[in-house]
Amino acid sequence: MSPGGGDNNSGEWRYFGGSKHFDRYSPLSQINRDNVGRLGVAWTRPGVDATLTGQFPDLAGGQSYYMRGTPIMIDGVLYAPDAVGLIEAFDPATGKTLWVQQPFPPTLQGAAGHSTRGADFWRNGSDKRIVAVRDRDLIELDADTGKPRSEFGDHGRVSLDRHTPDNEPFIGFNGPIVVGDVIVVGGNGGGKAGSGFGDGGVETASSPENIRGYDVRTGRQLWTFHLMPQAGDPARNTWGKGSADFVGNMGAWAPMSADEELGYVYVPLSAPTNASYGGHRPGADLYSDCLVALNARTGALVWYFQMVHHDLWDYDNASAPTLGDITVEGRRIKAVMQPNKSAFLFVFDRVTGKPVWPIVERPVPQSKVPGEQSSPTQPFPTKPPAFDRQGVTPMM
Repeated sequence: MSPGGGDNNSGEWRYFGGSKHFDRYSPLSQINRDNVGRLGVAWTRPGVDATLTGQFPDLAGGQSYYMRGTPIMIDGVLYAPDAVGLIEAFDPATGKTLWVQQPFPPTLQGAAGHSTRGADFWRNGSDKRIVAVRDRDLIELDADTGKPRSEFGDHGRVSLDRHTPDNEPFIGFNGPIVVGDVIVVGGNGGGKAGSGFGDGGVETASSPENIRGYDVRTGRQLWTFHLMPQAGDPARNTWGKGSADFVGNMGAWAPMSADEELGYVYVPLSAPTNASYGGHRPGADLYSDCLVALNARTGALVWYFQMVHHDLWDYDNASAPTLGDITVEGRRIKAVMQPNKSAFLFVFDRVTGKPVWPIVERPVPQSKVPGEQSSPTQPFPTKPPAFDRQGVTPMM
């Protein structure tokens, strides 16, 4: 596989996954097998810059310093979310702080938070912006100064709260992805289980999460792709017993990837509410456990594939899809490759969604749980083989 058109061939690291293709590839060769053993620590940085802990000493205690983010490098500057999710810019050669995002509001409550998975970058000539998600907000900062872009939303931020019936706030673990002039935000809606629609008090109700697109200059919301199919969409019929009215979640907990030439964003989707029991939601349950390709400009569905029908195991797409150009029987294919928790790698033509190798539906064992209706079949890729052990055999 070649990097296939990713945007990191200069040696920069412009997205959480290296490039928008999420190939995690760098062409740099200064570090190699002969000298890697001689590497040493050149500098370290605290989880929160001293300028912040100086303003808010209580940040030094009681905060989780679990670091989720991977820095991006643009024009020789590293940008990364810190341990409380604020963006910091620093010199990669020395670790010296260049700027630190100031919290909204400028209080301890505004500064407190959690680390996120990354930021993204947009440029138009000399106009350079850092885009990130923190807690309930989509934010945009001037890349040179760290100051909020006042023309973006409400003085640099846009609320991502969805005002859903369960009144749960948006939780922004994932960073956004910028495709052209559109910021795409995955669903980390934080919807909690409701009062219980299943037998035996099983909690099943929550709000569906959605994928949304925002104008990179103004912050205006451009579109919404509803993960729970809306009225008139045939996919809604895959939810039995009226479950489309109360089942939710299904958001993109893993990062997204994109083909900027096509203008497509690839979104790996997770399981529906209460993935361990599905008696209340008979059917395949689209678009749960799917890889969906969306037109990033309009939010229109280009194609989809469901890796697990009627998920009962939380076997969702917990990793980002990787884009690359592959050669199969002499034919060059623009591919997208999606692993999931079942240890399969599903490989598609990323333009059309057609499987590169056949994916066949095979009968699977059925649940014996009262009220449960397992899917009679599940999709099995014929190539490549599973990358990890699947199942166990009892030894007599």
